[in-house]
Amino acid sequence: MTEANVPRQPQAFALWRETQYTAARSPLGGIYYVVAWLLTWGLSEEPIALIVPGIVGAIVFSLLLLLRRLHRLPLAQTDAAQKRWLNLHWCLILITALSWGLAYAFVQQHPQLQSSSLIATLITIAFSTALAFNYAMRLRRAALTMLLIYLPGLLSLALDWREQYALLIVLGVYLSYLLLILRRSNREYLNTLALELQLLNQQERLEKLSRTDSLTQLGNRYHFNSLFPVMVANAQRHLQPLSLMLLDIDFFKRVNDQHGHAAGDSCLSDFAERMRQNFRRDSDTLLRLGGEEFGILMPNTSLEQARLMAEQFRQELEREGFTVSGASLPLTTSLGVGCYDGQRDRNAEAFYKRVDDALYQAKANGRNRVELA
Repeated sequence: MTEANVPRQPQAFALWRETQYTAARSPLGGIYYVVAWLLTWGLSEEPIALIVPGIVGAIVFSLLLLLRRLHRLPLAQTDAAQKRWLNLHWCLILITALSWGLAYAFVQQHPQLQSSSLIATLITIAFSTALAFNYAMRLRRAALTMLLIYLPGLLSLALDWREQYALLIVLGVYLSYLLLILRRSNREYLNTLALELQLLNQQERLEKLSRTDSLTQLGNRYHFNSLFPVMVANAQRHLQPLSLMLLDIDFFKRVNDQHGHAAGDSCLSDFAERMRQNFRRDSDTLLRLGGEEFGILMPNTSLEQARLMAEQFRQELEREGFTVSGASLPLTTSLGVGCYDGQRDRNAEAFYKRVDDALYQAKANGRNRVELA
């Protein structure tokens, strides 16, 4: 998923971030479970005598590692798909943790593995510590995973508590410490998540400001320059019509000269609002291209459809006029309308020039009219 597609809604973003973190950290942890068991078995007093449990353990942890690696992120980045992926992947993590917990208990109870007991204990501490820092995204699941790693070994030590009470106490105290660390790591993760989401929202607002004309709240020239080539390319690729409408307010300079720039700004804002009222389709992109020039990008719209809409807008604008300081003033517009033609338009620039020429033709022919490119 690209940065542009990163979800901005808090719940969706939290789910996406957790999925990304889990997918990145899980395979590495799976490798170390395999290595840990091979070390515990290989450094025992008689590895050959323990060939059966050794191979069984190696197969179990290798299989769990393989399942983690094969369980890739869903192609569909929907909330439902990501939740299913997380639930299943956490099942693999929990099964791996329980497998190690049982392996640690087995080491504690088997006489021929007593020389590896210290190794298994250190590895158990290492795994649980890593969990406290790397899987703090889900507090309860991480705590459950930690308990599955620890409790079988602790219960095994409790069976021989007279001999193992010191280690039992130390591990129990350290487990309580790790649970506190896990809670703190979870708070830090949530704070970081909130900051990251805040930064994304600020970035989105800044991007929106950079693409929006401050006076009319329509898209600006920068937005048009970014969007227009993409829409032309899509029209080429999918063989779908793309119409472009360019509009210029007639005699706008007179409004500024005779009534002041405040009236001119009010005229521009009113014109933009009329555009919003007449061109209501979600697919249409309304833009202020500069000064008194406006534009509308109309995907999946034929030339005749665009012409009819342009003519309807022109007539309504002429009929209603514009009111400033209690006085009603005439308000008309000249329009150039064109539809992309792959045979005539070499690129987006050629298409734009053809429609721009139609706009200038409308102005040259007396204004307040629609000319087709």
